[in-house]
Amino acid sequence: MIAIPTPAPGTRLRRWWAGRTLRFRITLVVGIVSLVVLAALSRLGVGLLSHALLDAAEAELRDQGTVVSIRIAGGVPPAEVRGSQIRVVNNAGDPVDNGSRLPLDAGELRRLAAGESVISGGLRELRLWVAVPAVAADGSTWRVVATTDLVGGVTLLARAAIVFLVAALLASALVALAAWGATRAALRPVDRMRVAAAALPPGRRLPVPTARDELRGLAEAINRLLARRDDAVARLERFTGDAAHELRSPVAAIRAQAEVAVAHPQPELVAETLQAVVDESARLSTLLSDLLALARADSGQRPPAQPVDLVAAAAAAISRVTDDAAEQPVLQLVAPTPAQVAATASEVALVLDNLIGNALRYARSVVRVVVLPAAQWVRLVVEDDGPGIPESDRQRIFDRFVRVAPEAGGAGAGLGLALVEALVQGRGGTATAGATPGGGARVEVRWPNAGAAS
Repeated sequence: MIAIPTPAPGTRLRRWWAGRTLRFRITLVVGIVSLVVLAALSRLGVGLLSHALLDAAEAELRDQGTVVSIRIAGGVPPAEVRGSQIRVVNNAGDPVDNGSRLPLDAGELRRLAAGESVISGGLRELRLWVAVPAVAADGSTWRVVATTDLVGGVTLLARAAIVFLVAALLASALVALAAWGATRAALRPVDRMRVAAAALPPGRRLPVPTARDELRGLAEAINRLLARRDDAVARLERFTGDAAHELRSPVAAIRAQAEVAVAHPQPELVAETLQAVVDESARLSTLLSDLLALARADSGQRPPAQPVDLVAAAAAAISRVTDDAAEQPVLQLVAPTPAQVAATASEVALVLDNLIGNALRYARSVVRVVVLPAAQWVRLVVEDDGPGIPESDRQRIFDRFVRVAPEAGGAGAGLGLALVEALVQGRGGTATAGATPGGGARVEVRWPNAGAAS
C-alpha cells in the first residue's frame, strides 16, 4: 500500500489563499488589519480610562488623608477619625486607632509606607489604598490610610471595553465593506480590459485610456504583448510554410528516384539513382540540422559563454573545406594578433562553417577570412570576389529561407546567414553585410571580446 503524503498546514493555507480572488484577498486583509488596529486602539482607550479613574481616585484619597492628617496634628485622637475609609497606623502598619489590622500583607504595607498606592482584593472586593504621613501633637509619626471601593470603576471599565470592542468590530466590518466596494470599482475597468483583450482578433489592439494612470500602462503593456504575439504567430506561420516547402523538394526527389529504381531495376540505373538519393538525403540532413540549430537559438537556452580562440577556430574551419580540386577558390586567413570571443566552440564553428561555405558558393577565385580584435569587440570578416550582394538585399539575406541568387549559389536552403545572425545576436554581437572594393560580398560579424571582459 502506497502512503500518500499529507500536505503541511502551511502549504494547504497557501493553496487556499492562492485560490481566492484578488478582491476577496484585499478585502480580507483590509478587514483584519482594521480590526487589529481598532482593537489595539480600544485597548489603549480602556487603559487610558483606567489610568484616569485610578489617578482621580488616588488624588481624592490623598486629599481625604491630608485633611485627617491636619486634624491629628491639631490634637484629635486617632480613634475619633477612624471610619470605613480612614484608618491610622504606625510606621510598622499596626493600627493605632483601636481598630483591626488592615487586610494587607507585609509587602503591601511596605509599599504604603513608601508612599505608593496599593490595589488589593479580588474583582468583587477590589480596593485602592493610599497612605499620608501624619505627626501627632506629642511628636509621634503615624500614617493616615485612606481607602475606597473600586468595584464600580471596574464595572465601568468592563462595560467600556465591551463597547469599544463592539465598536471596533462594527467599524472593521464597515471598512471591509468599503474595501470590497472600492476594489470592485477599481477592478471593473481591468475586467472590461481582460474581456476585450480575450475577444480581440489578430491585428487589433486595445484602446488606450487618455488618463496617464496604471490602466493606461496596463493597456500599453497588453498591446505590446499582443504585438509580440502576432509577430511570433506570423513568423511561425511563415517559417512553417517555408520549412514545409523546402522539405518537400528533397523528399519528393528521394521518392521519385526510389520509384524510378523500383520501376527500372537495371544495375547501372540503380547505382545512379542511389547516388541521387544519397545527395538529396545529405541535403535534407543539412536542412534539418540547420532548422534544429535555429530552433535552439530561438529558445534562448544557451550554455554559458567561454573564451574561444577565434583564430584557431577559423584555421580549423578552413581546413575542413580545403581540398585539392582545381576549381576550389583559394582560402586565405588574415589574423595579425590572437583573439578570443565570448561564446561556445560549437557556436563559433557553426558561424564559420556557414560564412565560409556561403562565400565558397559565390566566389570566383578567392575567399578571405579576417580576424581583427579591438577593445570591446572582435571582428570576423569573410570576403569573396563573387558577384556581391545587391544593396537592397543586404539586410534581407539574414532572413530565413531567403536566397538572393539561388541559381548562382547551388542548392542552399537560405538558412545559413539566418543561423549566423541568431547565434551571434544571442551573445550580444551583430552581423552585417556589405561589399568589398572589388564588388564582392563582405559579411562582418562582431563578437564580445572575451579578453577585454576578463
